[in-house]
Amino acid sequence: QVQLVESGGGLVHAGGSLRLSCAASGSFVSIKSMGWYRQAPGKQRELVALIPSAGNINYVDSVKGRFTISRDNAKNTVYLQMNSLKPEDAAIYYCNAVIVTTYNGLYWGQGTQVTVSS
Repeated sequence: QVQLVESGGGLVHAGGSLRLSCAASGSFVSIKSMGWYRQAPGKQRELVALIPSAGNINYVDSVKGRFTISRDNAKNTVYLQMNSLKPEDAAIYYCNAVIVTTYNGLYWGQGTQVTVSS
C-alpha cells in the first residue's frame, strides 16, 4: 500500500522559515510528479508548487521567490522550503504525488498544519 507521510509543519513568526517533508513508502514502480497544496479555512485547496520527474517546476505566484520545492528521488521524498512566511501562508499543507504501481495513481498525504503569527 502506497502512503505519503508529511512532517515539518508548526508555528512560526511572520518572516520565519519552515521546511516541509513528504516521504512516499510502499510498493511502487516510480514516482512521477510530486507537489504541495494548501487549504486555509474557508478557502479552496490550491496548488503551491509542483515538481515533475522531468521538466519545469511550477509555483503559485504568491510564493514565488519565497518557497522552493525539491525532491530526493533516492529517498522518494519531496521538500518544501518556505522562507519569509506571511500570515496568509497559514494553512494545512498537503503533499501529493502521481505514483506508478500497476497504474498511475494520485496519492495524498494526511496534511500538516502551518501557522504563521503576525
